[in-house]
Amino acid sequence: MEKFSSALEAFSYWAKKNPNQVFLRQPINRNFIEYTYKDADVEIRKMISGLRNLGIQPGDHIAILSKNCAHWMMADLAIMAAGCISIPIYPTFGAETIFEILEHSESKAIIVGKLDDYAAQQSGIPDIIKIGVEMYGVIEEQTWEKILAQNEPSEQIHTPQPEDLMTIMYTSGTTGNPKGVMHTYAAFDQLINTAIDQIKMPPNPRYFSYLPMTHIAERAGIEMSSIFRGGTVSFPESLETFAEDLSSVQPQTFFGVPRIWQKFQEKILEKMPQKKLDKLLGLPLIGSLVKKKIQKKLGLSASVVNFSGAAPIAMSLQQWYRKLGIEINQAYGMTEDCILSHFNLPGKNKFGTVGRPLPGVTSKLSADGEILIRSNCIMKGYYKEPEKTAEMFTEDGFLRTGDIGEFDHDGYLSITGRVKDQFKTDKGKYISPAPIELEILKNNDVDQVCIVGSGIPQPIALVVPSEIGKKKSREEFNQSIWKTITDINPSLEAYEKVAKAVVMKEVWSVENGLMTPSLKVKRNRVEAIHTPMYPEWFKQDVNVVYEN
Repeated sequence: MEKFSSALEAFSYWAKKNPNQVFLRQPINRNFIEYTYKDADVEIRKMISGLRNLGIQPGDHIAILSKNCAHWMMADLAIMAAGCISIPIYPTFGAETIFEILEHSESKAIIVGKLDDYAAQQSGIPDIIKIGVEMYGVIEEQTWEKILAQNEPSEQIHTPQPEDLMTIMYTSGTTGNPKGVMHTYAAFDQLINTAIDQIKMPPNPRYFSYLPMTHIAERAGIEMSSIFRGGTVSFPESLETFAEDLSSVQPQTFFGVPRIWQKFQEKILEKMPQKKLDKLLGLPLIGSLVKKKIQKKLGLSASVVNFSGAAPIAMSLQQWYRKLGIEINQAYGMTEDCILSHFNLPGKNKFGTVGRPLPGVTSKLSADGEILIRSNCIMKGYYKEPEKTAEMFTEDGFLRTGDIGEFDHDGYLSITGRVKDQFKTDKGKYISPAPIELEILKNNDVDQVCIVGSGIPQPIALVVPSEIGKKKSREEFNQSIWKTITDINPSLEAYEKVAKAVVMKEVWSVENGLMTPSLKVKRNRVEAIHTPMYPEWFKQDVNVVYEN
C-alpha cells in the first residue's frame, strides 16, 4: 500500500493513477451523482483560482458549514490546495454559535453546502465571503457553480509542510463552549498511515459517510482514510433514506456510535422478536441464511471492519451482533489526540475494553485514575486559548483526557467514567454514572439513560424509552425497567444503588440541545433542566416516576 505525506499528495496520486474511478457519490432526488477523481480534481483546481480571485491568501481561514456531502470533501481539499486552513462547523449549530466560531476563528470566507434549515442559520454569518452550493439550494452572491464557470483550473497546488496548520476543529463538547483544536498535516498523516498498517482493507475501498465530518472520527476514519486509500465515498440523501442508501452501498468499513448500533438492533427486533431470532439462529443452515440476510439488509455484508466509538458501547450489544456474524471493534480517541489512541483491531478484539495503544502512543493513568496520552498527533493547542491549552497537559507533557480508566494484564484499556461526570449524592459519596448507564442500556426498552443524584440520598435513572419500549403498556414498561434496576443494584455499592427510574416525556436530541452532534448525552444540559425536580421525584412513593 502506498504511503503519502499529506491528503493532497494522496489525492493527486489517485487522480493521476485512477482518474476515472468514482471518488464521491452524492444522492439527489434518489439518483447518485458521481464525481470521478478527475472530475473532483478539476473542480478543486478551479476553486483554487476562484478563491485567489476573491482575494483569499494562503494562510487564511475558510469555514465549511454543511452536512456530509460530496462538496464537503471537495471544499476541504480545495482549502488545503489553496494553502488555507479549514474551520469545519457542525451543521446543527444555531446562528449564535456559528457567529461565535466564525468571529473567534477569524474566518475570511465560508463555504455553505447541504443543510436542513440554512435560513435559520444565515444570520449567524458575519460580513465575510460566502460561497453557496446551488446543488443544495444555497444561493449566495458567490456560488460553487459560478466559480467553476468563471475560472480555469489552477496549475499551482499548495505543498504543505508537515508542521503547517491544516485545520482548527471546534469541539461540539458535552460541556462548555466549543474550543478550537489546532491540528497539523503531520498529525493526520501519522494517524492514517498508522491505521493503514494496522487495519487491512481491500484496495480502493467503499465508504459510507453519515456522522458529522466535523467530528474527528468521521474526518479521519472516512474522509482522510478514503483519500489516502484511494476509496469511493457515498453519502445518504436524508434520514428517511439512510437505511436504503447504506444497504445499496454495502461499504467495506463502517463506523457507528453506540446509539446507531442500538437503533439497528431495535429495527431488527421490531421485525423479528428475540425469541424467534434465537430459534432461527440455532438452526444450522437457516441460521447462516438469516445472518447473511440481516447483514445485507443492514448494509454490512461486505464490511471487513466495524468500529464503535465516541461513547462506551455495552458488551452485551457487541455479543448480540457477534451472533449475527458482525464484529464491532470499540475504539477510543478524542479531537485533542487526533484519535491516535487505543483501538480494538480485527483478531485482537476484547469486548468491554477500548483496546490497546496504537503504535506511537504512550498512555498511563494519573494517581486519580485519569487516562493520560502522549504521541506525535497531539493537538498544537486550543486556538487563542493558551490558558486552557496549558490546563490540558501534565508537567511531563501528557494530554489529560478527562476520562477515568483501568488497564488489564494484557494492556487493554477500559473506560470507567468521566472526571467531570462524577457527582456527589447528599451522603457525600462520589458516583461514576457511566458503568451503571451501560448496564441499564442492555434493556432493549431503553433508548437513552442518564444516572443523576446531586442533592438527593441515592442516584436515580432518567430514562427515555425506545420504540420497542413505547409500544408496551405503562405497566409492562415499568416492570421491565424496574427489573433491570433490581438486577443491577446487588452488584453496586450501597451508596450507588439506583433508587428510582424517572421516565422522560421527550427524547433527548441534537435539535433540543440535549445531545452532541456525535450523539452523546449532554449531561450538563440534562442536569440543568431537571436538577430542581430530583428531590420531588425521589420522595414519590413509586419505583417508576413519569415526568409531567
